[in-house]
Amino acid sequence: MSLDEDMFLKGLAARKATLGAEYVQNTLDNADDFHRPFQEAMTAWCWGFGWGDDTIDAKTRSMMNLSMIAALGKMTEWEIHLRGALTNGVTKDEVQSIIHVIGIYCGVPQALECFRVAKRVFAELEA
Repeated sequence: MSLDEDMFLKGLAARKATLGAEYVQNTLDNADDFHRPFQEAMTAWCWGFGWGDDTIDAKTRSMMNLSMIAALGKMTEWEIHLRGALTNGVTKDEVQSIIHVIGIYCGVPQALECFRVAKRVFAELEA
């Protein structure tokens, strides 16, 4: 196995642990020839290299990601990572506090977007 294959497999395990095996497998299975190389590279780089470093635990990494993705205003990704953060042990109260900080540093409109998404996700999970 090459380093790339090792990094991909490490990333695949981390990605599935955070986002759910079914979601990740479905994303990979539905990637066509145009999109597949990016999915594979992102799995190796973001999840294998980035998430594969044990220096920062998954819960803390999820909390960091929520803040950074909110700062970018990428709400589809924010929702995916919110679900992953909950899987990684981030609590509803912690999400609320994270959104408060997002409001301070990224602006009230961005915090309101995060609250809208979080409210919908929490309602789905509580149903």
